[in-house]
Amino acid sequence: MSFINSVVSWFLRKRISRIEYFMSHPDEVQENTLNKLLSFASSTEWGKKFRYSEINSYNEYRDRVPLQDYTDVKTYIDRMLQGEQQVLWPTKIKWFAKSSGTTSDRSKFIPISREALSDCHYRAGRDVMSIFCSSNPGTRVFDGKGLIMGGSHKVSEFNSKVFFGDLSAVLLQNTPFYGDIFRTPGLSLALLENWEEKLDKIAHATYSQNVTSISGVPSWNLILLKRILEITGRDNITEVWPNLELFIHGGVSFAPYKRQFEKIIPDPKMQYLETYNASEGFFGIQDQKDSGDMLLMLDYGIFYEFVPMDSYGQPGQKAIPLSEVDTDTNYAMVISTNTGLWRYLIGDTVRFTSLSPYRIRISGRTKNFINAFGEEVIVDNTDIALKTASDETSSIISEYTAAPVYLDDKQSAAHQYIIEFEKEPKDIDRFAEILDNKLKELNSDYEAKRSSDLMLKRPKITVVPKRTFFNWLKSKGKIGGQNKVPRLYNNRKYVDEILEFLKDPSAFD
Repeated sequence: MSFINSVVSWFLRKRISRIEYFMSHPDEVQENTLNKLLSFASSTEWGKKFRYSEINSYNEYRDRVPLQDYTDVKTYIDRMLQGEQQVLWPTKIKWFAKSSGTTSDRSKFIPISREALSDCHYRAGRDVMSIFCSSNPGTRVFDGKGLIMGGSHKVSEFNSKVFFGDLSAVLLQNTPFYGDIFRTPGLSLALLENWEEKLDKIAHATYSQNVTSISGVPSWNLILLKRILEITGRDNITEVWPNLELFIHGGVSFAPYKRQFEKIIPDPKMQYLETYNASEGFFGIQDQKDSGDMLLMLDYGIFYEFVPMDSYGQPGQKAIPLSEVDTDTNYAMVISTNTGLWRYLIGDTVRFTSLSPYRIRISGRTKNFINAFGEEVIVDNTDIALKTASDETSSIISEYTAAPVYLDDKQSAAHQYIIEFEKEPKDIDRFAEILDNKLKELNSDYEAKRSSDLMLKRPKITVVPKRTFFNWLKSKGKIGGQNKVPRLYNNRKYVDEILEFLKDPSAFD
């Protein structure tokens, strides 16, 4: 083990004691976080509006400040984009993360404070490696380079006072100089706007380096790795990077991609570590091997609340603090942050898998589900069911999306899955049957609606050619790490778009 690797690993492992503290004292840490946020922001326009200086308890905060989404705070953020300060947060805001969220055309601009950079995003980056080093004392990950896929939007100037870009671009732009020691490719290449050009140039620039870790969204990293194999003529990535030992991933569920990574990186020592980060903050890190559960990070300047999904969007919906959650409920996550988002509905849903310490799994989106017939199917259900179907039919899924098929005179109600396979099943009917049965096992509401085929028929599977999803996203100008295929949607907007796209003879030019 090199001297640098030994020193960095030792330094990072020192953080573990602080992580263990919030694991054992979650209520105290969260209470202190809320008090600090309210005190620090009491002089802002928002803090004065809701009289933060007078709030003495969580219940007062919950009663005084309504739940927010982006549309509720957009007028404030628009003013901040023009350079106004002391609006939502007291320190100077000049950076904004541009987020498209899904493939919708609407962009969000999330303010990024210097506190969010240092105490949340960069601390989280160090914690990812701290947790990995603690679990792997013999790691040599710092003997080589970490390949990081930057965003598809470089940092741009909104006006003379304000800059914006993908979160990854903002983070790369502000990273201390010593971060370059362990990162590849260089900043100018990582922030190229043309995604296809960037993939090709990164592949050529990195295949001959000693890459020991990779980070980013699974789908886009797979495309990069396949391009590297094309360039090098190698059979797998282990032959290109023999010292590769870690993939840090997030942004989408890893379940549909795991078998593809295991195929392209056939090294039993290869490890995969999931993270939960977004433009609004960094929330979770997988802290146990061979588990998709993520430790909820409680000392990043973020105060958490949760709305049970059975009351979400209903009159009188009520958020609860972390201390009142259970493991049997699907929750919409609410955050108050050190970047000036207050009781903000991020749009994600989570389930708790442990309460001591608090560990979570992302279960979907508040608007990313199918409930056209009372079946309440969420992404967590379909990810598990599709993995079961692919495992039992020896198939590999590249991408998928699903939507309801509505009952009319010509067809029965059902769910339609658009699936792009890396390796197709020999019997697609058996695949659909396994998928259906697993969904029944996972979701009692779905099982009830499928009873005797009275309401819902068995899922309809539509297999599409390879690169369909990539080409469809490209046609919308939506390629890049911030853009994701919507797994589930409660109407046929995206499914019908894809089917119509496939009718175009130039779709695969």
